Amino acid sequence: MKFKKLLLLAFLFIFYAANAQQKNQASLPRPKLVVGLVVDQMRWDYLYRYYNRYSTDGFKRLMREGFACENTNIDYFPTKTAIGHSTIYTGSVPAIHGIAGNDFVVQATGKPMYCTEDTTVQTVGSTSEAGKMSPRNLLASTITDELKLATNFKSKVIGIALKDRGSILPAGHTPDAAYWFDNLSGNWISSTYYMKTLPAWVQKFNSNKLIEKYLLQDWKTLYPIATYIQSTADDVPYEEIFQGETTSAFPHKIPQIKGSDYNTIRNTPYGNTLTLDFAKEAIQSEKLGTGEATDFLAISLSSTDYIGHQFGPNSVEAEDTYLRLDLDLANFFNSLDKQIGKGNYTVFLTADHGAANNPQFLKDHHIPAGIWPQKQILKDLNSLLEAKYQVKNLAIAIMNYQLTLNNQLIADKKLDDFAIRKDCVDYIKTTPGVAYVIDMKNLASVNIPDEIRSRIIKGYSIERSGIIQVILQPGWYNGSLGLGTDHGAWNPYDTHIPLLWMGWGIKPGKTFRPVNMTDITPTLAALLSIQVPNGNIGQPITEVLK
Repeated sequence: MKFKKLLLLAFLFIFYAANAQQKNQASLPRPKLVVGLVVDQMRWDYLYRYYNRYSTDGFKRLMREGFACENTNIDYFPTKTAIGHSTIYTGSVPAIHGIAGNDFVVQATGKPMYCTEDTTVQTVGSTSEAGKMSPRNLLASTITDELKLATNFKSKVIGIALKDRGSILPAGHTPDAAYWFDNLSGNWISSTYYMKTLPAWVQKFNSNKLIEKYLLQDWKTLYPIATYIQSTADDVPYEEIFQGETTSAFPHKIPQIKGSDYNTIRNTPYGNTLTLDFAKEAIQSEKLGTGEATDFLAISLSSTDYIGHQFGPNSVEAEDTYLRLDLDLANFFNSLDKQIGKGNYTVFLTADHGAANNPQFLKDHHIPAGIWPQKQILKDLNSLLEAKYQVKNLAIAIMNYQLTLNNQLIADKKLDDFAIRKDCVDYIKTTPGVAYVIDMKNLASVNIPDEIRSRIIKGYSIERSGIIQVILQPGWYNGSLGLGTDHGAWNPYDTHIPLLWMGWGIKPGKTFRPVNMTDITPTLAALLSIQVPNGNIGQPITEVLK
């Protein structure tokens, strides 16, 4: 009898202990939803350049109610879209996570590779090839992966962007879905890596052809054009003209120039609006933020990048795009308040990289700048090498400010690899606009500033980066026509990015101390009480957290 009572007491103790543990787990303080917003090509100074023109509830709300890290910088080089999205969500760098550019060359084979290409999967939602994508080239886990692991896969994770890489890389290896935009069909699509067919709500959204609404309107300035005093004149020679137009001036007759597919939406502010429309539908239809575990929605706003590349950062188009994005963000935050509840979600907003001023714009204002013609330099270099070694195409590509040599050919012909590298360095040094040319096998002995050396090391993937690294002078970037702008350098205009936090667990305020892009993910990990990703090198920004 006494044994039965002891057995009963032991059973009751185990039952109540397990029940208490379950309650403790259920009550672990976390937000219902985390929303990551990456504004593609957004320079930090845009927060203040257009500040007086922003509405109360967009960027200003983030700055008023949240926490601003005013001195956030990218701590690697080169600065490209795929690398930025990967770094934000892994807390890592190309040397570890392996995404060495939007495109890169696999050094062992000499073959080019797109960052998210995957020939083993098929498109879902279109007959185009645009869906043959996955995160398999990303070598490290993401904060979204770690959230899945921490909640035993109860959390929902979804990635959304016009660009495949802006959706796929942040969503990680284990998401419920990643969606991106297909030019051919005008649909939001995915790949068989994630699903066999699109969910019914996505099919319905696509069938409504909301995109037609946006492509049937001219792009006119939101306010009278005379009020755009933070920009250059509306029509300047260093802006790229839409195909079908004869001037870069407003208004842009989108219905007349859109062509046979839907690609033009990318180069208008309506691409951002469409992305946030789709994100709001995802929150509602997937019931994000209503389950027992924290969900994560990773959004990248791509149109800012397309418009920046076409018109440059000082254009009326860029200013109008950010004023419109501000209103779109205000609308989106209002929707989150209604669907999730104010104070129940956490938002962070940052950028994958910045952008240089157009070189001709700088020269017009007596600031040194220029275009480095890498295609011509590659051609001339190959001619020089062929004349000396009697072998064609010893240099495969200049990509991401790195030169890749034909390693297999050099080995087959038994050529002197060291001598070829030296010839390449000596020639590139003579080209205009070059500050440093570095043989990566000799990086330790090259006399360059420590900050630049550190960024080169972090940005260099042995398997996927070229052996010769080129650093241009400030104000210079590679190109041909010199229209619009580009990015990719170590300089502040490419690396100083916004970082704003708002919502659950965030303490209002700001800091001016140096913060790195790699610190975003460990801050999220601390906020969510989960493990950092397996390649993380960043540190939590403790001032952000309550």
